[in-house]
Formats: sequence, C-alpha cells, structure tokens
Amino acid sequence: MTASITRRRAGMKSKAAAAGAIAVTGALLLTGCGDQRDKTDTIRGSGAAPLFSLLPKKIQSAGVIKVGSDINYPPVEFKKDGQVIGLDPDLAEAMGKVLGVKFEFNNATFDTLLTGLRSKRYDIAMSAMTDNKSRQDGVNPDTGKPVGEGVDFVDYLTAGVSIYTRKGDDQSIKTWDDLCGKKIVVQRSTVSHDLAKAQSKSCEKDHKGKISIEAFGNDTEAQTRLRGGGGDAGASDFPVAAYAVKTSGGGNDFQIVGEQVEAAPYGIAVAKSNTQLRDALRQALAFIIANGEYDKIIAKWGVKDGAVLKAVINGGK
Repeated sequence: MTASITRRRAGMKSKAAAAGAIAVTGALLLTGCGDQRDKTDTIRGSGAAPLFSLLPKKIQSAGVIKVGSDINYPPVEFKKDGQVIGLDPDLAEAMGKVLGVKFEFNNATFDTLLTGLRSKRYDIAMSAMTDNKSRQDGVNPDTGKPVGEGVDFVDYLTAGVSIYTRKGDDQSIKTWDDLCGKKIVVQRSTVSHDLAKAQSKSCEKDHKGKISIEAFGNDTEAQTRLRGGGGDAGASDFPVAAYAVKTSGGGNDFQIVGEQVEAAPYGIAVAKSNTQLRDALRQALAFIIANGEYDKIIAKWGVKDGAVLKAVINGGK
C-alpha cells in the first residue's frame, strides 16, 4: 500500500509464548537484559545516599523532586487503597534512595505534563512518556510547528503500542490498516493518538474511509468507552493494554489483536536548562541498573523484557 505508515515493529516471540506472557504478566515482547549491564558509570560517594552531591542545591535543600504524572495508567502508575503504586513510583523510590531525596508524585492529565514542567510546577515528568524527537525539540508532531521549549529524557524502559478490542469481538482487526472506517478510542496526546491520526490520513488516501478517533484525558476513560460499546478498538502502550486484558472484568473484557508496533523508550522528562538534575537522574538509574535493583522492580511489574541495558539520554528517535 503506497500510503501506508512505516513502523518499527517490536520484536515478537511465538504466538503461544506471547499469549502466555500476556496472561501471566503482560511482559513486553522486546529485547531483554543480558550481561551487558550499565556498569561503566563511576559510583560516587558511599553510605545511604551516595549520589546526593550530584543534585542541584535547590533540590538538596528541599529534599524532594516534584514529579508530574498521570496517575491512572496501570501498571506504570496508579492508585490502590489511596497509595500511588506501579513501575514508575518503584523506580523513583529506588533512585531516590541513592540520591537521598524523595520523589513526590503529583497527578495531572498526560497532555498537561510538559506544560507543567516548562512552568516549573514539576521538576520532572515521569509517566510512561515516550522519548521522541518531537518532544525533545518541542514541536507538534502533526504540524512540525514549535509548541514550547523541548525537553531532555533519561530513558528507562522500552515499549511498543498495541491495539485491543472487546473480547470475542475483534471486528476483523489485526493491523492498523484494518482500522480504516472504524472507531478507535485512545488517550489524548499519546503516541497511540498520533498513530491513529496518521493512520486515518493513510486510510483516506487509499479511499478506505478515515478512522473516527475519540481521545480521552486518561486511558481508563478510553477503556470504559470501549467496554460499553463506544468504539471498535482501543490502542495504548503494550504494558497497559496487556494489564487491562489481564485484569479488566477478571480477564473477560478485552483482548489484544495483532502485533505491537513503534517500539520506543520511555523517558523521564527534564527541562533542557536543568542539565545537572538530568545528569544526576541518569547516574541514579545507572546505579540501580548496576546493583540489580532495577531488574527486581521491572520483574515485579511484568515488564522485564523491556529493560534497558544502559542509562541513556535522548535515545528516542
């Protein structure tokens, strides 16, 4: 198809293995960690908080790193019994121990996080945010026009995007091309939203009918809409889609269809002007990769196959 979208497919296991991974843990189907751990960084200092001296003086004094996050994205971050839990909070806690500060999570809708970071409401944004060039450069991915100052990312996981449907009602959807003429529900301003808009343009060029896109402030609202019959399919990051398949309605509400696409890193977003904090976070991530704490946390949340081998800045394309 001449107008189809070129996508980088995430590495896939066999169908049987993939089904087992979804049912048990929702593990990412990407390259796992081997013995190429990030052990090259210099581990500075000693004691309970060996990297404290790397932080900006302002954060040292406050003892807190303020985090902007959409705390409604299980298993990455969500609330249970009033507590903020998930992959991101656990990684932040581990990094906080070696930095000697607490990470304070503040809830906001995903599409306001970078604005909040630019206005210094938060020190960082950590919310399953895909590191890509448009966010690094501060441009609108649809128009290419500037929307604000870009950000730097400290990358900490790799994930792709998956399509899911109501269980037993896949609407013959297996690929993004199959969404032409159908309705999809997504979270606003996410990579899933961008993919849906790009695919809709492709569908129109091929005279197959544009995709009707309904975008919500958070992924849970999109899932609720689909569950109630308000769409043909939904799309979100694979860990989130897999978690919904596993848990929603006791596993009876949804199913993943087709392969995940657009494998890319999640990154902790930091203002470009705050290079000292960025570099301290990178050192902290390298520290917990080297000491094994990182592996324990990503295994706990079923995403060990999306592990990064090194703490990298701006690895997204």
